[in-house]
Amino acid sequence: MKFIHNLFDKLEYKIRTRLSHHPFIYALLGSVGIVVFWRGIWHTADFISEVIFYYQSQAGTINLGNLAWWDGPLSLIVGAILLLPSGLFVSSFIGNEIIISGLKGEKKFTDKTEEEIKAETGAISEIRNEVVEISHQLNDLEKELEEKR
Repeated sequence: MKFIHNLFDKLEYKIRTRLSHHPFIYALLGSVGIVVFWRGIWHTADFISEVIFYYQSQAGTINLGNLAWWDGPLSLIVGAILLLPSGLFVSSFIGNEIIISGLKGEKKFTDKTEEEIKAETGAISEIRNEVVEISHQLNDLEKELEEKR
């Protein structure tokens, strides 16, 4: 099982590397994959609701009687095939920030207390002030070097 995981991981890396050199094609592939994937979810849900409510109402607004049962699942599979190898499946639906915060073991923003948010904001403000001070020091050093020349 680990061999299969490593194989697909290497394949995804190669595909992402090649697609990153062609951002338009990468974006097109990703957008088509997302639309087709969500179409599959939508059609599958419509088909299931049609089957469930078939006997309750014959005059519903959804009429999937002429639609093949496999249309929704096929769209799901095609969308997943477009998104998984390109590395867009997880990042499109979960997002990088959530993944990174999970790896760091951080709480969700909504679960943080007011004190934790204030502490983070204060730490960010301190870091910003230090960066500004370092920038001023570098500018002063550059001026001194130019004067010595």
